[in-house]
This record gives sequence, structure tokens and C-alpha cells, in this order.
Amino acid sequence: MTPRDLWLRFETYHDVTYFSPESRAVTDELGCKGGWMGYFAQRAAPLGAVPPEIVTAAFFSFHPRMVSRALPDAWEVAGPTRFLDARLEGVDRALRRMLESLDVAEAAELAGQAAEAAPLPGRVLAAANRALPVPDEPHLALWQACTTLRESRGDGHIAALVAADLSPCETLVLFSADKGLEPAYMRAARGWSEDEWRDAEATLTDRGLFDGGLTPAGRALREDVERRTDETATSPWQVLGDAGTARFVDLMTPIARRLGHLNDAMRTNPMGIDPVAQLPG
Repeated sequence: MTPRDLWLRFETYHDVTYFSPESRAVTDELGCKGGWMGYFAQRAAPLGAVPPEIVTAAFFSFHPRMVSRALPDAWEVAGPTRFLDARLEGVDRALRRMLESLDVAEAAELAGQAAEAAPLPGRVLAAANRALPVPDEPHLALWQACTTLRESRGDGHIAALVAADLSPCETLVLFSADKGLEPAYMRAARGWSEDEWRDAEATLTDRGLFDGGLTPAGRALREDVERRTDETATSPWQVLGDAGTARFVDLMTPIARRLGHLNDAMRTNPMGIDPVAQLPG
């Protein structure tokens, strides 16, 4: 079981934060103008009322103008503390609907141990989320741990992309080609124009990484980035050990599949994941 396999399980649980009708409803009730304002404010809230430049840097793949349409205006709607409460409220509503009476206490305990061992140096979003109080309710404690694990891996992934000398738009071009995602969908999801996308394709073509699809060199670079991401995301699972990690997998696989079945907002997503198709069950 690789760190990437584990990622699919905790990523799916974390994603109810943004990919569920309940979470969207909470930010709408708060006064956000559209789903993206709620997304950027909720995800950035652990950092405080930061300006759009910091969020653009930390989130990596979004166009600066897309972030600037949400921030700093969102901080006029509510402060970061209120957005932290709102995201927890939305997650609580979504998970109570989808999990019903499912007992997740053991999974929460294992995930909490893993999250405490998640690497933090150079990983600002992970550190900011791990500094938050752990909720008492097991389904929310599990979400908090999954969020820390997700942001820690994500921070490490960005470091690998920077080391590979890939810009945000170039990264999305290669990712879309690799996962078979429609470029128009990815452009809309991350705010890049057709001209900017074509410029990124041209740069990648000059580097021998893209020719309408991934070249062998482009695929090798993608695999190297994922390998580096995995290598720097192993410490949580070393702490759990083989038995603890296997138990976490056994517990989280049906949970992630259930969320995949019941969370309609996850049918198509910019992460290219489908827990129903990609997890055994």
C-alpha cells in the first residue's frame, strides 16, 4: 500500500469540505458570493485573513485573478474564525447525512496518530490545520486529521512541482493529459484562459514533455513528481506501522466508497479521483 493509495482514502473524506451541497449552503448562508468565495475563504482561514497573493502561492494551481475575485472581499463577509466554524458546520451536516450511524471512532484514532506525524517543515497549510483544536465528535476528528494529512501531502507535492520547474498552468496541462480530464473543464476550475493554456502547452512542447499528449519524457516527469511526493509523505504511516496502516485502509475504504456513492458533487472533480471506481469494494 503506497502513500498515494492512502491519499485517495483520506482525500475523499476531506473533500466534503468543498464538494458537498451542505458545505456550499453554509457559505451561502454566511453571505458568500458564489461557491469559490466560500472555497478560498474556508481553505485559507487557518492562515488568518491573508491577502490573495499568499493564497495564490500556497494553493499553487489557481490563477491569481481567480483568487482575487474572492479575497480579500471574503474577509468583509466574515473573519477567518467564523469561516473555520462555517466549514466545520458544513462538514458536520454533510457527514451526518452520508455516514448516518456508521462508527468511525477507530478510524479517527488511527488518523489522528498519523496526522500528528505528518511532516510540517516547509508545509504551511498542513501546519496551520494541525494547530487547530481537534473536535470531540469522532466523525469531525477524523475529518480534521484527514485535512492535516491532505494538506501535508499537498504542500509536499507543490515542492516537487517547483523542483521540476513546472508552472501552475504547465502542471495542469500535464495532469489533464495524464488523467484524461477535459482542458476546458480544468481551465474553468482553476481560472486559466485558452491563450494561457496554449502558451503552457507550447513551453512544455519545447521541453519535449508534451505533443498533444504526454511524451515519454512528460510521463517520466509526472511519475517522478508523484514518486517524490510519496517519498516525503511516508512518516505518518511509519508511525502507524504495517498493522496500523492496514487497519486504517480496511476502515477507510468502505467509508470513502460510501462518500463517493452519496456525494454527487464528487462525480467530476479537478483531482481526477473516483473512489467508487478506484477503490475495491
